[in-house]
This record gives sequence, structure tokens and C-alpha cells, in this order.
Amino acid sequence: MTAPDPETDPEAGTPPADAAPARRHAAGADPAKRAQILEGAARAFLEKGFDAASMEDVRRAAGVSKGTIYVYFADKVELFEALVADKRDRMFADVISLLEEDLPLRAKLTRFGEALSRVLCSEDVIRAQRIVIGAVARMPGMGERFYRVGPSRMHDRLAALFEAEVAAGRLAVPDARMAAVQFIELVSAGVWRRRLFCGPHAGVEEAEIVRTVASAVELLLRAWGRGEARQGLDD
Repeated sequence: MTAPDPETDPEAGTPPADAAPARRHAAGADPAKRAQILEGAARAFLEKGFDAASMEDVRRAAGVSKGTIYVYFADKVELFEALVADKRDRMFADVISLLEEDLPLRAKLTRFGEALSRVLCSEDVIRAQRIVIGAVARMPGMGERFYRVGPSRMHDRLAALFEAEVAAGRLAVPDARMAAVQFIELVSAGVWRRRLFCGPHAGVEEAEIVRTVASAVELLLRAWGRGEARQGLDD
């Protein structure tokens, strides 16, 4: 039986007079409660899928009242998008930070590409992508938002690095954003789509990721590398 939720349930009772005062949050502003709902949503969506999972399923999994869920999220779509955003931000933050490291361009791109490919091929990311693909025909706005705050943002960050490398004389890409899009496609070539479409048994070996990324970096530097970025390419 789910315990009463004091945030929205008047029957939940009041704490004893000698209890330590609880920290109060405005409605919909308690980060712990929000995280509790998102964890429940993750379990419900994982078990039943986005379409089959109901808000009642989420309520049971999270152990809160349905009213509490609606204080934080307007509907199931908003809840799912918040869940994806929460997981995406945590999973991709370390990947993006690799672009800021003080390393030679080849090493930086290699570390970034390998980390990105591992995340893209992870089970959590693959499941989220499948849900969005399945829902986009009925809810195109979900797909547009998913792309804008996910892949598009990653392209922008990598393009900014390429522009800085052009200014430093180490790259000569004519279109930094196109080069960023192409490089991200190359580092996951042959591995990400296999994971996406071939089910949970389509594993990707670490050696395959390393080999694929090394080839992507080599292609980019041979095409656009200048000065020190071409060291070892012309031997």
C-alpha cells in the first residue's frame, strides 16, 4: 500500500509537535520529490513502454499521489521529456567536457569520439531514442525538442571547437557545423544504428568503437588538418 503523500493529501496527517521542522518547498519545487517521480517514471516506462505506461503506473512506481505528479508535470509527454533531459544531461555532460581539455586536437577528438559512441550505444540512450522514434509521427513536437536540445546542441559545441581550431591555424574546414555533424556521424558509423535497430543482443565491442573513432579522426585530419594537426599524416 502506498503511503499518503503529505504534499497533496490532506489525510496524510501532521508531524508531532516535537519533530524537527521539515524544509518547505513551493509546490512543484522540491528537487527530491521531482527526482522520486522521475525514478518512478523510468521504472514504469522501462517495464511497459511509453504508450502502455499510464500515469497511474508512474504513481505506483514513484510512491506518490497522482495529484503530486500533476503538480510537477502537466502530462505524460512532459514527464517523459523531463526524464530524458535529466538522464541526457548527466550522461553527456562528461562527454562535452572533453572538448574543453588541454590536449592536442587528435587526442581530444579521439577521447571525445570514443566517449560519445559509448553513450550513444548505451541501453538507456537506445531505449529513449526508440520511444521518441515510435512517438514522433503522433507527437512531432517531441521529436523536434529531443533533437534541438540533444544532437543539435552537441553539433554546436563541436562546431565551436572546430572554429577555434580554424582560428589557430590547425584546421581549414569551410563549414564548421557541417564538419561537426559529419564527424559525429563518422564516430558512430556502423555501431549506433546496429544497436538501435537490431535489439538488445546487438552488442558493440570496445575494440570496434576504438577502431571506428580512429578512422573518423584520421579522415577529418587528412581532409582538413593543417600545421601540427597533420603531424604523422604525411610520413
